[in-house]
Amino acid sequence: MAPTPEEISQYVERFAGVMANSGVPTMSARVMGRMLVSPNGTMTAAELADTLKISQPAVSGAVRQLIQMSFISRERMPGSRKDHYRIREDVFAAILERRNQALTEWAASSSYGANLFGADTTVGRRLSEAADFFTFVHADLEQTMKDWHAKHPR
Repeated sequence: MAPTPEEISQYVERFAGVMANSGVPTMSARVMGRMLVSPNGTMTAAELADTLKISQPAVSGAVRQLIQMSFISRERMPGSRKDHYRIREDVFAAILERRNQALTEWAASSSYGANLFGADTTVGRRLSEAADFFTFVHADLEQTMKDWHAKHPR
């Protein structure tokens, strides 16, 4: 039995709430959630605005951000004058890969701070531990992503 439009809407809002709590802007999270549950993974701006009950400018800002983050792409369908937005098949892997890139920057910044304050100071030790932690998590997540891609080739 297929979910009702109301159940779909409730799920999209629930999904968006989880994503927003993880740092994704609310409107982008709502658009991503709605696209995730579209049968073919594509929607127009008008369809997104209608189903999410939001304005076209709100959709425009959200899709712009999602395109910049490489979570969705913009396409033109043959014979159509409207842009269609498609969610990436590997969107969640892409999210974690972006987060993993940030871990590299966090590690480098923490390491720089540790050297700046000195390894023998309280601040230096704290920053050195942060750099070690970020480096460890980065390496672990990088291996996890390699394992994922090996198991689920694109």
